This record gives sequence, structure tokens and C-alpha cells, in this order.
Amino acid sequence: MKFLRYGPAGAEKPGLLAKDGTIRDLSGQIADLSGPVLAPDALAKLGAIDVNTLPVVDGSPRIGPCVAGTGKFVCIGLNYSDHAAETGAAVPPEPVIFMKATSAIVGPDDDVLIPRGSEKTDWEVELGVVIGKTAKYVSEADALDYVAGYCVSHDVSERAFQAERSGQWTKGKSCDTFGPIGPWLVTKDEIADPQDLPMWLKVNGETRQDGSTKTMVYGVAFLVSYLSQFMSLHPGDVISTGTPPGVGMGQKPPRYLKPGDVVELGIEGLGTQKQTFRADA
Repeated sequence: MKFLRYGPAGAEKPGLLAKDGTIRDLSGQIADLSGPVLAPDALAKLGAIDVNTLPVVDGSPRIGPCVAGTGKFVCIGLNYSDHAAETGAAVPPEPVIFMKATSAIVGPDDDVLIPRGSEKTDWEVELGVVIGKTAKYVSEADALDYVAGYCVSHDVSERAFQAERSGQWTKGKSCDTFGPIGPWLVTKDEIADPQDLPMWLKVNGETRQDGSTKTMVYGVAFLVSYLSQFMSLHPGDVISTGTPPGVGMGQKPPRYLKPGDVVELGIEGLGTQKQTFRADA
């Protein structure tokens, strides 16, 4: 199933993408796509509802972030062997973990704001993993039982803030609007293998990233298990699992985003995003 949230920012309603391409309203069934609703069995019950009994959403509403109530936005750095090579970094012996502020989360087609003083705003298409039920000290073998589904995640980054201003990466990753997720929360039954998903990103129509989750160093099941050894993962938490090669800082010479640039990205089976980058006020 493909679940989504639609409507004005801050007032989104839950919905379901029907096979005919229409959006069906789920607000008569649930308050939002958050909390216990995200448990795999709960999502399965929603998906079993006769779609023809659900109201059709008219027009082309704004699509919001595909999940609500995200308490943690956890990101994994240097998790693609080919991306690590392009940055000149060694593949880490354990996953590199950093946090992205949840205030960065926006819808998949919302504008992205280039922050004041930025000269190195960069792009990163990533596979997002949405947690469906609380995971603590889980094994790798059982880890996917705790996953609600997958989404496209755009880990927008300001490289100077991230790497040249001392301290941790978080401040280069957490600027407002730097976390588009969606358009859909795709339940795991629709994804045969999360480690075999083609992914791509274009800037102004030019392909910059063309990769696959095949080259991830640490796979989804490992990451869910690994993170759960250090922190409880709760329903609605999002793990952004790293990016393939082709980011701006890896270009020769490096190329970064400027106001007016349009970025399109997508992952097979998970949908696409499109953002216009604008200068923050």
C-alpha cells in the first residue's frame, strides 16, 4: 500500500493512493499517519479497507511529509562505498550516525530554502526507513518486523556548515526545509528487496546521481538493529540511510545549488520529489 498525507502544511490529512491513481481520504478512519497506526498490522488493516468506500480527494492537493509525529530523524553518513570513494573518505568500520532536526521536515514538492550565508548547499537522494513499532535491542534477523515502510528522503546538506565550521554535522543538515520526505509511505510488502532499489537525482534536468541501494555498506536490517542498541526507535522515527555518488561536493570542480535551481529525485517504487530552491529571507 501507498499511504500519504495531503493538504496545507500543518493541517495535513491521511490518505491512501488507490491503484487508479486517485487519492482516497482516510481521515474518517484515522486521525493521522502516526503512532500505533504505523504498526505493520495496523497498516495492513487500513490497506484491507475497500477503496471504493473511501472518499475521493478532488483536485491536486499539496502532498505533505508522508509520516507525522517523527520524534527522531536519524541519518547515516558515508554508507555507500562508491560515495565514500568520491569524497575521499574511507568506508567506516561502523555506521556514521548523525541527527537531522525534525523541524527540517517538509513535503516532497515543497520549496527548499537556502539558508543565510550558504555557499555550499548540496543534494543527496536517500532511502528513508519509517519505524512502525518500538524497537529496542532488536536482532538483525527480526529488525524488519519493526519497519512500517519506506520513502524517498532528500538529505539536503550545507557542506560548509557541516564540515568547515567545527563541531558536529548536525548544523549543516538541519536547516529549515532540509528534510523533504515522501510522497508516499510504501509498506514493506510492496518492496521485495530494499537492497535492490534504483535511485536517481537531477538538477535542472541534468542527471547528477544514478545509483542503487545495492551499494549500501550497511543494509536496512543491520541499521535498524544497530541503532536499536543505542536508542529506542519509536513509531514515526525516520532513518535516512545514506546516498550514492554524484553529490555536488564530489563534482570536479564542486557544484552547489543556487536560488532558482530545480531538483528532481526518486527511488523505484517509492515515487518522486521535485523542489525549487529559494533564498531564505
